[in-house]
Amino acid sequence: MTPTLGLYFDFRNPDPWRRDPAKYYGWHLDLMEEADRKGIGSLWVTEHHFVEDGYLPQPLAALAAIAARTKQCRLGTGVVVAPLMHPMAIAEQAALVDVISDGRLELGLGAGYVAPEFEAFGADLSARYVDTDHALAEVGRIFAEGACTPGPVQNPLPIWAGYLGPVGARRAGRLGVGLMTWNADSWPIYRDALAEAGHSAETARMGGVVDFVLAEDPERMFEQILPHRTHQLNSYRQNAAKGSGRTPRMLTEDEVREGRGSGVIAPLQILTVAQAAERIRSISADAPVEHLYLWASIGGMPEALVERQMELLVDELVPALDR
Repeated sequence: MTPTLGLYFDFRNPDPWRRDPAKYYGWHLDLMEEADRKGIGSLWVTEHHFVEDGYLPQPLAALAAIAARTKQCRLGTGVVVAPLMHPMAIAEQAALVDVISDGRLELGLGAGYVAPEFEAFGADLSARYVDTDHALAEVGRIFAEGACTPGPVQNPLPIWAGYLGPVGARRAGRLGVGLMTWNADSWPIYRDALAEAGHSAETARMGGVVDFVLAEDPERMFEQILPHRTHQLNSYRQNAAKGSGRTPRMLTEDEVREGRGSGVIAPLQILTVAQAAERIRSISADAPVEHLYLWASIGGMPEALVERQMELLVDELVPALDR
């Protein structure tokens, strides 16, 4: 199958390139509206709290605004940090987005990992996976039983587990929800867990953010976004260390240029349309990959680069895959 392609937004607005927040959010909404008009398959948003560069803290609130400005693309959360919210609050907000969008929501829930976020919301970091499993099951139950009003348009509304690795694949399979990774190594584990829990393999769906961005001149693009990529990686390092007492070492641009120091985050590739089409065919060859989405912006990179990547995605990459 050819996966639906989309863009992934975190709304970072770092100090070195700071824009007026109201205008910056407005530009994002204009871009998403244009991407939808041009036929993009999906738009995804994410969540973190208390990040100095303005990383998006409320994905479902953002999707409500995006839903009102778009007409046809799928709208996803990748992810809502489930332990920070009561399952009924997640269900009500998600249902509202689904109503506003006329049935276009893909609801991804994840466990989170940043200690101060859990402290601020009164959640237990050590229980985050148990709490996320509970939320995945409970939100599905709320929708199935019509226990929130208004209910979602979709029946069932697609729910995804933002889990990685073999343990995460088993958890998603047992719960009968989508698995938010495209790693083919997880597919047999996920498939078997679905079957063991009595879920049909036909319900299997995988997807997630890919490790590349598009450009006509990859080498030039890499140098243009290198400071922004360095900021992105260093911000993740700082976020992961919060509450631990550790002071993370910041990466230099030379280290990022050489592909060092990204840790669990895959090194970023800059690909032409032809290279990206081949990469996507490879990713989706051996697993039921339904959605793939590219970072719309790396660390608040220039708007012109974001807009051009969107054009390459919808005007050239999608037709290349169709061919």
